[in-house]
This record gives sequence, structure tokens and C-alpha cells, in this order.
Amino acid sequence: MILTTKARYAVMAIIEISSQKTEQPLSLNEIAKSQNISLSYLEQIFTHLKKNGIVKSIKGPGGGYILSKEKSQINISDIIKAIEEPIKMTRCSLEKHGCIATSNKTKCKTHHLWHGLENRIYDYLNSISLDKL
Repeated sequence: MILTTKARYAVMAIIEISSQKTEQPLSLNEIAKSQNISLSYLEQIFTHLKKNGIVKSIKGPGGGYILSKEKSQINISDIIKAIEEPIKMTRCSLEKHGCIATSNKTKCKTHHLWHGLENRIYDYLNSISLDKL
């Protein structure tokens, strides 16, 4: 299964924000230290998360990031989609035709099996909101 580091780190960081006892913004530096993630990598991730409406930034002293919606309105699949990293089980290219495993641009024999599993994974991650964690 291909789940990128970026996707895993995005979920870890958002769970860190959502698990705060207060509504205070959390800085990327605090998240980086707490989750042992590179600060520069988190900056890249949060650019996508902010652009896609998962978080909003608070400027100034004591600033940082907060969730842009209620915990019950953010599913794990939303986070992964926001950073624009797909969950892939197939070796297919992102084009709709052809698999990397085949040289003639046809679907491999197990394409539908793995693609179905991708859909099940997304269904599962879509069923889990931050308030359930």
C-alpha cells in the first residue's frame, strides 16, 4: 500500500491540534516537536491544509493553527485529500488508461481488485471524524 509520509504526517499534525484541551492556536514548532516532524516539512503540509479549508492560521503572538471546522465535520479522508496525496494500491499511473506493470497501456489483471481496495480504504477513512479519535 502506498500511503505517503506527507499523508501520515498531515493526519498526525491535525490530530495533535484537535486533541488540545483549549481552543488556543498551536504553532507548527510545537507540532514539530511533539510529533517529531521536520518544521519545514510541516510548513509544506500546512500550506495545503490551509488552502483546502482544514485549518486556519492565527497571526501574531500566541498565533498558530486551529481547525477551520468542528471536529465532527473533518474526516481523516478529508485531511489526506487536502494534501493532494492519493492512497494507491495499484501501480497504475494517474492516467485513466494503463498500468505501469504492463507495457501495452492496458489494465493489469488485478487492477480492479486493488482499485476496489483503495475505495474501501477511503470509505473507512471517510467514516472516521476527528471527534471519534
